[in-house]
Amino acid sequence: MKNQHLLITLTLLFFACGSDDTSVDDMDDDVSTEVPELFQRFTDNVSVSVDGDFIVIVTDDVPNHPSPYFETSNALYEAYNGNNSNFRLNPNRISSQNITFRIPLNPTEATNKEATALGAMGVSLNGVVFFNQYAGPNNQPLTSEIDSFDQYLGHPQQAGVYHYHQEPTYLTSTLGTNALIGWLLDGFPVYGPVEDGTRVNNSDLDDYHGHSHATTEYPNGIYHYHITDADPYINGNGFFGVAGTVSN
Repeated sequence: MKNQHLLITLTLLFFACGSDDTSVDDMDDDVSTEVPELFQRFTDNVSVSVDGDFIVIVTDDVPNHPSPYFETSNALYEAYNGNNSNFRLNPNRISSQNITFRIPLNPTEATNKEATALGAMGVSLNGVVFFNQYAGPNNQPLTSEIDSFDQYLGHPQQAGVYHYHQEPTYLTSTLGTNALIGWLLDGFPVYGPVEDGTRVNNSDLDDYHGHSHATTEYPNGIYHYHITDADPYINGNGFFGVAGTVSN
């Protein structure tokens, strides 16, 4: 009888331990690494994953539209055919990059707003990065640099990083002027220059070039940036939210 009681006790302990293990496994399964649907809208030159509290976006930064900044042997090469009579081709050419963004999965307003740095401050749905409203250090305006923007309002810098300072007209013409077109480094979305059928002006936005309300993609409401026709075009005096990181 003692041996029988011992066997029963050991059996119960075994199943109890097995039950605890299953509970831990179930908890692990609840940690989602699935990429939210919104972030599955990028073009094929972009890979997206979830790492804890961050969305990780890796892009080659090569635009999916024609440009005179491709080498002439490239199928996407197209001579300038825009409407800027002062256009001048800069000496740089588009080259493939490996740019990694880690942006907050659940963006929050920053207590102390951080200024945007020169270089990539966000990424559009075709993988092309957004730069801020300055042409160089000491807040140099884009005044003359605008004349080197191609027919889709982008151009490459010295290392071949193609980027938009202004409205990415290829995206707004194909997706819609009121569409979601990307995200900034703080995880807040960027929308086109039209909202509710009306073109957005700088006066409609705060110092960071955005405002908060519900959108199609965020029906519960969210802070979001808008493209406008006038400086600062995409972003104002810094990130509204807590910025993630970008590396190249």
